[in-house]
This record gives sequence, C-alpha cells and structure tokens, in this order.
Amino acid sequence: MESAAPERTADRHSALSELLSQIAEDESRERVSTGDLLAMAGDRAFGALIFVFALPNLVPTPPGTSAILGLPLIILSFQLLYGRRTPWLPKAISVRSIARSDLASVVRRTTPVLKRIERVLKPRLSWLVTAFSERLLALLMLILSVILFLPIPLGNIFPAAAMCIIALALIEHDGLAALFGVLIGAGSVLIVWGALLAVLKAILLALEHFAGV
Repeated sequence: MESAAPERTADRHSALSELLSQIAEDESRERVSTGDLLAMAGDRAFGALIFVFALPNLVPTPPGTSAILGLPLIILSFQLLYGRRTPWLPKAISVRSIARSDLASVVRRTTPVLKRIERVLKPRLSWLVTAFSERLLALLMLILSVILFLPIPLGNIFPAAAMCIIALALIEHDGLAALFGVLIGAGSVLIVWGALLAVLKAILLALEHFAGV
C-alpha cells in the first residue's frame, strides 16, 4: 500500500496541463512545433496531440480552420485504430509551429479549467480503456475527425468536445470519462447526420420544384 501513493503522484506530475505549461513557459525557444509536443508527450503522445488539435475547435474559428486541424486528427485516429503505439505525423504537419508567446497565452487561459478537469479524472472502469477498447474509441474519433474536416457551420464544437474528453480519458485511463466522451460523440454524429439529411431533403425538394415548373 505504501508504494501506491508515489506512483499516483508521478501520474499527476505528468498531467497534460503541466506538460503544456512546461513547454509554453520554456523561454529558451521562440516557437513550438507539433514535433516538439510529440517529443515531450512520450507515452501520452496520442492523447496529448488529439487534445491539442481538437481544443481550438471548441470555439468558432475562421473558415477552413477546422479542415487544417481535422487532417492531423484523422491521421492520429487512424493510427490509433490500426494499433500503433507511437504516433507519426507527416513532416509538413510536424514542423508546423506557433510562437511560444502565443501558445503561452492560450495555455494560461485554459490551464485552470484543464487542471480542474484533471482533478476529477482517475483510473476507473479499466475495461473501457483497454487496448481493444482504445481501437473502438479510435473508430469513433476517426468519424468525428472526418466531421471536423468537413465544412459544416458550427458542426465542430460537439465533436471536438467529445475528442478532448476521450483524449484526456486515454491519458488518465479513466473509463468513465471515456464513456462520457462516447455519449457526446455519438450525439454529435446523430445531430450532424440529421442536419445532412435535412439539407439533402431540401435539395431534393428544390430539384422536384424546378423540374415541375
């Protein structure tokens, strides 16, 4: 029993919020690339990168932004579905960088909320975060990534929220959080599917109208 506490402390010390703060406050670098995050994340790289790429989609972004962020999410989700243990990204994505000062500004605003979420997360319902379950979660995230990639107005918020929650669940091995993320993800898929069907129906009705004129 005495060895459990140090192990838990080590897990908390390596929380994603601390990882992001560490790289954002590193004044020895002027810019931070995706490759830098990949190198620092270690065995949490999949969850960390998925969270980082999904997070900006939680707020309305300029047209085309979701497609830029959605592509690496598709690549990462596919690799996780395939069973790859360490992520790989094309050089064109891995060398993409932002100013460290800009990253630090974002991290300072989001870290307090992220830390509160991390305090709630803990290892539980482990059968929902096994290697097999991870592949099922990856399949859902792949679908959500495709939705993010598509130019659907305001269709990126709920899929992004689901991916952020699932990513944190994978990092903290929290099956309950993964289940919560799945529910949000499934709901967002149904909403988008319903919206697409409504648009398709409207197009067909318009075509019928013009054909009958």
